Amino acid sequence: MISCTRRLEFDYGHRLLNHEGKCAHVHGHRGTLEITCSADALDVVGRVLDFGEVKRVVGGWVDEHFDHAFISNPYDHAVLAFLRKEGSRLWVMPEECAEPSAENIAWVMLGVARDLLRTSGVEVRAVRFYETPNGWADAV
Repeated sequence: MISCTRRLEFDYGHRLLNHEGKCAHVHGHRGTLEITCSADALDVVGRVLDFGEVKRVVGGWVDEHFDHAFISNPYDHAVLAFLRKEGSRLWVMPEECAEPSAENIAWVMLGVARDLLRTSGVEVRAVRFYETPNGWADAV
């Protein structure tokens, strides 16, 4: 098994409703995703998958849904009402992982990347999500 990883970056805002400190407040980040794909054999060009394909497919989803958007807990009713009234970009986390923590964003993106790349002939092995340069979460 051999793997390759593509890095994607985007800007977003969030808050963690149940956080005991500063992250309970609305704030923003420069998030970074690393999408790791693997295959049993390389293609005729010597690749697992072209990096540009990961950027086009998964990066396109990220640009449409996460970039310059507020990633919200579905139970954050005050913020949701305000953002909807203002017509702001908004992406609401699934109820089963409601808080937009680094861990939950990594978990959501693992499922998204697997769905998007399902027909490419590779397996999405892992997603690493950097909330900050010094803090990240892995979903495998």
